[in-house]
Amino acid sequence: MRKIFIGNDHAGPEYAKTLITYLKEKNYEVEHVGSFGPESVDYPDFGEACARKVATQNAKKENSAFGIVICGTGLGIGISANKVKNIRCAHCVNSHYAEMARAHNDANMIALGARVIDIEDAKNIIDTFLTTQFEGGRHQRRVEKLNAINCN
Repeated sequence: MRKIFIGNDHAGPEYAKTLITYLKEKNYEVEHVGSFGPESVDYPDFGEACARKVATQNAKKENSAFGIVICGTGLGIGISANKVKNIRCAHCVNSHYAEMARAHNDANMIALGARVIDIEDAKNIIDTFLTTQFEGGRHQRRVEKLNAINCN
């Protein structure tokens, strides 16, 4: 079972807490990298922190971790996560996005919007993301090209 890292800004601490409980009930190992309260924080700090945890874990043991990042819309925090080398974070608004992100892009993180995606929909998105396998084949070449793009 893969380890899951969750990061969020001030829009998502309760959302993250609900998802952490949900994932732990499904026997996933989950690490929350913050933020933990409603005080205003900067989403790039938490998107990067979560992505670095995923990248570091995956460098130690190939494809052993996933990440979930949460802000108001999922947009900004997802962009910040994608700045980290070997991270492929997909902004998912429904289960079909999550399925395609895994099957075709071998995404290792997803970004969710706490202010725009109902928590039950988020659970379905996450379930789809965590159970969909990368198809490989012609998609492998494309993922390798994504990984070759220069990042920090």
